[in-house]
Amino acid sequence: MPDVRSDQDCRRLIATLEKPVYRGCFALIYAYGLRIKEAVTLPVTAIDSKQMVLHVIGKGNKQRALPLIDSVLDMLRDIWKIHRSRTWLFPSRRIVTHLPDATARAAFNKARSACGFDEKFRPHSLRHSFATHMLQRGVDIRIIQLLLGHSSIRSTEIYTHLSEPLRENLRQLLRQTTDGLFEGRRPKNG
Repeated sequence: MPDVRSDQDCRRLIATLEKPVYRGCFALIYAYGLRIKEAVTLPVTAIDSKQMVLHVIGKGNKQRALPLIDSVLDMLRDIWKIHRSRTWLFPSRRIVTHLPDATARAAFNKARSACGFDEKFRPHSLRHSFATHMLQRGVDIRIIQLLLGHSSIRSTEIYTHLSEPLRENLRQLLRQTTDGLFEGRRPKNG
């Protein structure tokens, strides 16, 4: 079962990250359901502000184009103004290489401890939480599959576990579907 956290917990952890590069990296991971490697290795050229697209290279060198929204573009520009790397969206301290994922994980773990969260809350939990929250908001699983870069719908189906809010939404839909269905004439025996 994937580790899924509430939107509030994800936001709280991200807000606890002190350095803008770390905060921006994990905000992007949560906003798009990225894998940590996909985020830390994003080149500046991944942003197409004319088409409003973020190009991500995923597993198996598969590229996906994600819709870029203004607030994310503004956040990425603000971070870039701090480091001004010509190559990387999230550079290392030396600027010439991308942020090592071990360094990003260490920053995440420090923020996790500061928030008092358990060790099951890992960077990948942000990806799981993103997918689950999208599903809870009614986004079609095939769209989530595309966003996550899964080649098979089976990989995405792990997010279809019925969380309590999802179960309650399903109950509501079932009530609407069956409302009045069992009223009226009862069938005769025999």
